[in-house]
Amino acid sequence: MMVDFIKNILSDIRVDLTDEFDRNFERKAFFDKPWENTKIPNRRGSLMMRTGKLRRSVRSKQTNNEITWSSSLPYASLQNEGGEIIVTEKMKRFFWAMFYKANGAVTSGKGERNKKLTAEAVTWKALALQKVGAKMKVKQRQFIGDHPQVRQRIEHVVNLNMKELEKTIFNKLKR
Repeated sequence: MMVDFIKNILSDIRVDLTDEFDRNFERKAFFDKPWENTKIPNRRGSLMMRTGKLRRSVRSKQTNNEITWSSSLPYASLQNEGGEIIVTEKMKRFFWAMFYKANGAVTSGKGERNKKLTAEAVTWKALALQKVGAKMKVKQRQFIGDHPQVRQRIEHVVNLNMKELEKTIFNKLKR
């Protein structure tokens, strides 16, 4: 009975917190702490929700007496914790491609079109001009972790389960 009670609590906590962590993507914040905006102009919604791949990759796993959340995506921990990445040749090619896309077409020379770059194109060009090996700082955009609201949700779930256990015990004693 006690083992089932603990398993029920952990299962309820897992479901509740998984839902809360998922809602962080809708809030564009880690509970009440909004994510910083990116320098890259964003025409397609939130940086963390452009494809929804990161959001869908978050999984929870329950063992006997613990719950863990993880993601199979290599950049998930970098986004959640922040950090630095090193510019590679492949990244530079991507930045140039995004520059040309933002600029409207592949252009060269000193034509009128190149003089009137959009803010997005200017940002992509600045990224593309970085040297291979340069370090880029990725700001923390936490979506999973400890927070006062997490502890509050856990306490709420435990209290509900305790009341349910009390009712069960009372009903058994009543018979």
